[in-house]
Amino acid sequence: MLTECSPDLFGFARVEGRAVVASFDGGAITSDAGALLLGATDRAIGLVDRFASCFRDARSPVLIENAVRTLVGQRVLGLALGYEDLNDHDELRHDPMMAVLAGKLVARRRDCAPVAGKSTLNRLELSRAEPSRYHKISHDPVAVEGLFVDLFLEAHARPPKQIILDLDATDDPLHGHQEGRFFHGYYDGYCYLPLYVFCGRHLLVSKLRRSNIDAAAGSVVEMARVISQIRQRWPKVRILLRADSGFCREDLMAWCEAHGVDYLFGLARNDRLTAEISSELGAAREESERTGKPARRFKDFTWSTLKSWSRSRRVVAKAEWTGGDSNPRFIVTSLSRKEAEARYLYEKVYCARGEMENRIKECQLDLFADRTSAHTMRANQLRLWFASMAYVLITALRRIGLKHTQFAQATCGTIRLKLLKIGALVTISVRRVKIAMASGCPYAHEFGLAHAFLASAVR
Repeated sequence: MLTECSPDLFGFARVEGRAVVASFDGGAITSDAGALLLGATDRAIGLVDRFASCFRDARSPVLIENAVRTLVGQRVLGLALGYEDLNDHDELRHDPMMAVLAGKLVARRRDCAPVAGKSTLNRLELSRAEPSRYHKISHDPVAVEGLFVDLFLEAHARPPKQIILDLDATDDPLHGHQEGRFFHGYYDGYCYLPLYVFCGRHLLVSKLRRSNIDAAAGSVVEMARVISQIRQRWPKVRILLRADSGFCREDLMAWCEAHGVDYLFGLARNDRLTAEISSELGAAREESERTGKPARRFKDFTWSTLKSWSRSRRVVAKAEWTGGDSNPRFIVTSLSRKEAEARYLYEKVYCARGEMENRIKECQLDLFADRTSAHTMRANQLRLWFASMAYVLITALRRIGLKHTQFAQATCGTIRLKLLKIGALVTISVRRVKIAMASGCPYAHEFGLAHAFLASAVR
């Protein structure tokens, strides 16, 4: 006799005599229930509303299904949750968690989902500085850039005495024929060369640039803008710019000296600089050969280039002998010898600059800041800003909600995996929306702490 079976029921190996079957009939289930913490973080810092205010919507209100605020929030939250492509939103628009976070459980029209699909979001990303017949949504780049600095300033309860701004340029590989595409010899490929500025974990600048330029190109303009905005709020704060030798340029150092900003930059070595520390290198070599271990000496001196510098400046040299060879390194700074001696300045202050590279990796690897596959640079810059806002949102979650948990120093990718990717059954009734999360979640305690901290931080 044939057994009755369902084509939608999947059978698997029996367990302790019991049949194991599965089917897609669980109802409204999400794998992103932890995104509730992102929603709470957004309410605490007002990121999505303020980011959306940088856009202008010229569409007819009676003809649209989703407001710009919904589109902006959906794109930022999608990136934070690991959905880098717009195509992902053709499925996400039916996810109950996205509807909850958007504050829109039911679509106005029967043939629409509560939130937007890829086509609508694509029109958002292709928005221009001014609306046109075919591009009704526009955005204000100046307002977007200012928002990053405002969010940084508001993250501090009181003005700090000193801040260190780290500058760096990195490659953004290109695999198509995007506008502004150039071959970069150092990175051995076609790429953009975005400029990043961080203060600790805080992101202040993510500027998309062509790669046929110097690494420091435009840095004076960006620093003038950012530092002016910072000093309007914190007029007494001391500011130190820190970067590698790619930013050791006369115009940037001269600007810093003229505007009361300190700097600490790497300095590319040359024969003249190496000759200055020949005795220190010899001493380091003797010690290394005697002990069999790397040895280093430091020298502090005043130096100037033959033509490019307008004045002599303080240079600190590290004369190191390691692995049977010399490894000299140099930095130039406006800091005096009384403020920081040579070894401390190099080992403790300058070398800490490398931590910024981990922040760039978070932006590019965890939040897809390098997915600049649109045709125009304008659209790719907006994509970079969406990814950067997702980074700022998770950084705020880490700072406010996770400060006393094991995730206080976790990367964005770890926070997403451990706290945002939580399975849950979503039940919507007349009176409430119940999100029943997995009982076996190993980080339920950290989730509860984050919820409490964020609830107390909501304005």
